[in-house]
Amino acid sequence: LLSSADSVRLLGGTGLCSGRLEVNSDPSDPSWSSVCEADFDQQDAQVVCRQLGCGAPSVLQGALYGEREAPMGTKEFQCGGHESALLDCSSASERSTCSPGTAVSLTCSEPGGVQLVGGESRCAGELEVEHQGEWRPVYFNSLWTLKAAGVACRELDCGSAVSVGERSESPGRSVWRIRSDCVESGSPLRECAAAAHYSFFFLNLTCSDKLFQPNISVSSSMYGVSGPQQQGFQLLH
Repeated sequence: LLSSADSVRLLGGTGLCSGRLEVNSDPSDPSWSSVCEADFDQQDAQVVCRQLGCGAPSVLQGALYGEREAPMGTKEFQCGGHESALLDCSSASERSTCSPGTAVSLTCSEPGGVQLVGGESRCAGELEVEHQGEWRPVYFNSLWTLKAAGVACRELDCGSAVSVGERSESPGRSVWRIRSDCVESGSPLRECAAAAHYSFFFLNLTCSDKLFQPNISVSSSMYGVSGPQQQGFQLLH
């Protein structure tokens, strides 16, 4: 099998964590292929960024870092967002070519040791922390208050914590336990990770960047300010 370093790469960006995505999905074939934008989503991007040792994905679009010469097409990957490598994801049949301008370019955040995965945006999802060179989910317990979770939101540049919850999964996985006294002292989360153990319960977190974004619209027939909406406040004039 190919190692992680051998199966995906980002080229043409500013460093290891950004560029045009290329995949080598066949260990017997030395050639690399692009991935079509229509066949790639946020969960796939989370896996690639994790595989490269980078932070959470921040920009995902076609041809941001240029196109490559043929072959343009590769498999459609169907990741859940928790896999450690893109080739661990299930994949659909081969795709022959991508339309011009639609080969995936990806920008991951620089390694920071904290990311949220599996949510609707980079500011929501299951909290994962990189400690001792390994990404693992964080064990959920009653010590995770909104105040404590706010540390993760700030490290992600995602504002403050809006909700903290538990997500269960069977079978369980190895997790990091975060020491609450360490978090309260202001230390980075990755420095507060204690010995790992096996659990079925993981911390799910939503930060404020996902909610309450201003949504301003104009109407000639209505005056006033409406109440809070799911995505923010709507101003009517």
